[in-house]
Amino acid sequence: MRQGVGVSELTSESRFVDSFETHIAGIDSVALDKLHALSMTVAWPHRGEDWQFLREFGQGIVAIDEIGRILGSAMWFPYDAQFATIGMVITSPRLQTNGAGQWLMGHALNQVAGRNLGLNATRAARRLYRSLNFVREALVFQCHGEAILPPDVEPPSGAVIRAVEAGDLEAIAELDCVAFGTDRKLLLARLMANSKGIVLSRAGRIEAFSLCRRFGRGHVIGPVVARSDADAIAVVRPHAAEHAGAFLRLDTREQGGAFSDFLSRCGLPVYDIVTTMSLGGPWLPVAGRAVAPEPKTYALVSQALG
Repeated sequence: MRQGVGVSELTSESRFVDSFETHIAGIDSVALDKLHALSMTVAWPHRGEDWQFLREFGQGIVAIDEIGRILGSAMWFPYDAQFATIGMVITSPRLQTNGAGQWLMGHALNQVAGRNLGLNATRAARRLYRSLNFVREALVFQCHGEAILPPDVEPPSGAVIRAVEAGDLEAIAELDCVAFGTDRKLLLARLMANSKGIVLSRAGRIEAFSLCRRFGRGHVIGPVVARSDADAIAVVRPHAAEHAGAFLRLDTREQGGAFSDFLSRCGLPVYDIVTTMSLGGPWLPVAGRAVAPEPKTYALVSQALG
C-alpha cells in the first residue's frame, strides 16, 4: 500500500489508475471471454469454462476501467458461517504497482468479515497477503506435464478400487470433511457431475477417493483424499493412465515420500510452488493422535478452492 492510503480508500467503489477511473462491479456482470483475457495477462491457465465453474460456486468482484476493460478480480468461496477461501485475485500488470491488489482485497475481506480465511498465494502475491496479516501454513506443489503411463503398483491390502457412483456422495463428503476441516458436500456434488472419479473401499467402506476433470490446458486431478500414500496412489493411478500422453496437473502439499515420487514417475514434476496462508485462525487440520491414520487431502480441488 502506498504511503497515506487508508481503509476508506481501500474499500472505495472507484479509484484512479494511470489517469483512468476504475470502478468495482460484480463478477457475474462481465462476459467470460473478458475474464479469460484477464487470466491470460498473468499466464494463468483458466478457460472460460473454468471461470464459470468458479462463478457458480463462489462470489466475486472485478475492477473495470472507463472503456470497459477488466483490470482485476477477486473471489471468495464461503463454505459456512465460520470459513471461506479467497482466490482468483488477479491484477493486470498495469495495476500491480498502484495498490490495486489491496483495493480489491479490501472489498473481498469486507464480504467475508467474521470468517476465518484461507488462500493459496503465488510468489508475486505473498507480500500483499502478509501486509493484510495472513500467515503462512504450508507449501503447495503444482505438479504438471505430459503424463506418462504410470508404473504398476500392488493394490493396497484389502482394497477394492472402482469408479465413483452417484450414491457415494455422502461417504465422500464425510471423508473430505475430516480431511479439509469443513463440509464441502455442495462443492463435491458439483465436481462429481463434471468429473470422473475413483474410490477405494474396504469392507464396503469408502476410505479414499479422487476426482479428475477438464481444466486449463488439459485435465486436473483433485481433490484426492486418503489415509495413506498407498491408498492415494491407488486412486490417482487410473487417471494418470487414462491421460498418458496428454497434459495433466495435480496440486499437492506432499513434499517427498511415496506419493510425491509416484507423481514424478507419472511425468508430473513440480512446476511451481505456492504458499497456503490463513487469517483469523489455522486453516489446515492439526494432526491428532488417533490410533488409525486420519484422512488427509493429497490433492487440492484448485488453488482457489483448496
